[in-house]
Amino acid sequence: MSTLSISDASRAGVSALVSSAEQGHDVALARHGRVVAEVVSADEMDGLRRDRDTLRDAALVMARFATDSGVRTDLDQAMKAFGFTREELEAELAAEIGSTRS
Repeated sequence: MSTLSISDASRAGVSALVSSAEQGHDVALARHGRVVAEVVSADEMDGLRRDRDTLRDAALVMARFATDSGVRTDLDQAMKAFGFTREELEAELAAEIGSTRS
């Protein structure tokens, strides 16, 4: 990857930067010696976004795996813990379904 100052990139022009990226040559843009942006191809960005999403999913799976105690609560236990009966929940659901049909 080559690095250009913002001034040099401006002189080269957007078209040259885009052409370079399309050919697979990423260009880093620096201001005061510090890279602040990069020009990369759309294919590269798509790949980076896919990788980011995959890593996020993997981190979530690993966190769940690390914190899962294996204890499961079935619906009847949850209803009892929150003070509901199956009949109350079924009546509430029926009322909600009825109100959406009107």
